[in-house]
Amino acid sequence: MTALEALRVPAELLARVPAEQRGTGRDDVRLLVSRGQEVSHHAFRELPGQLRAGDVLVVNTSPTLAAAVNGRVGGERAVVHFSTRGEDGRWAVELRRPDGTGATVPRRGGPAGAVVRLPDGSRLVLEEPLGGPRGYGPGALGATAGTRLWWARVSVEVAGLLRRYGRPIRYGYTERDQPLSAYQTVFAVDSPDGSGSAEMPSAARPFTARMVAALVSRGVQFASVTLHTGVASAEAHEPPYPERFAVPRTTAWLVNAARAAGGLVVAVGTTSVRALESSVGADGVVREAAGWTDLVVTPQRGVRVVDGLLTGLHEPEASHLLMLEAIAGRASLQSGYTQALRHRYLWHEFGDVHLLLPDLERNTPNC
Repeated sequence: MTALEALRVPAELLARVPAEQRGTGRDDVRLLVSRGQEVSHHAFRELPGQLRAGDVLVVNTSPTLAAAVNGRVGGERAVVHFSTRGEDGRWAVELRRPDGTGATVPRRGGPAGAVVRLPDGSRLVLEEPLGGPRGYGPGALGATAGTRLWWARVSVEVAGLLRRYGRPIRYGYTERDQPLSAYQTVFAVDSPDGSGSAEMPSAARPFTARMVAALVSRGVQFASVTLHTGVASAEAHEPPYPERFAVPRTTAWLVNAARAAGGLVVAVGTTSVRALESSVGADGVVREAAGWTDLVVTPQRGVRVVDGLLTGLHEPEASHLLMLEAIAGRASLQSGYTQALRHRYLWHEFGDVHLLLPDLERNTPNC
């Protein structure tokens, strides 16, 4: 249970189109800043004033894939959401059905052996629900995910299939389909093997080249990680299952050096938290790491290296909120979300953003 399940987000606060279609650009969103239980309200363009020289922003470089493809199961129309490629070449997929508005709703997976016909005559065959570590690297999958996501074999190379026939995953709260470019962040780097994220690492979406330059001019450093996100359906708030990640040696060095010098380590997005916290030992030292992570950050586990987080606004039932509580504390989270509702901030990937920082005197910016 999260700290915010009693809250309800009214439909008019769900961001339905990207910020640049509501205003002047990607960075034309609002910034809610929580320092402990103290909350302040800003434009995202004011972010540099909230950080100091020597602080580090950790960003996810995973590109977003056009991961939704139309298909048919028997005589029924279906949409396949390609989530994650396993080590054995299979894909974790979610089957959904069109809802008549251009979006989709959940569809029961299976049965084993069911064939989904894809464009160009290719086929996808469901093999088994996700219920264990087979096909991944280390780690186990939750039973809830297993009712929704299935391992499948695909008769063609998936990266090419997505390039030709895929479109970005979207849910019913958005107004219409958007081009893939609307789901890429300024930090995205194409992978040589076509890997990427099923859903956008959206906390970084408001960043522009101009914003990056302003932060660098202030002395804020950037460190990169990669975590390829799987499907995180808006209707099912199960904890995340294993995802592929990498923390480079240069990032480990930057983060360790910043901490030694008293700088803050601020993750941009929950994906960056998961990757970074998967690479830190019990001694608090970040080390180069790569592979699969099944880490779930909760208040009980806590964080070892992340001091702050820039993230979107999450549904009250979302499992991501356990991570936010681990970083900022329950009281800070409740105070921030109460103010977000009162001041009518916008939710989801095209909405406003929330900066959670520790309540320390050194972090009061010089304005």
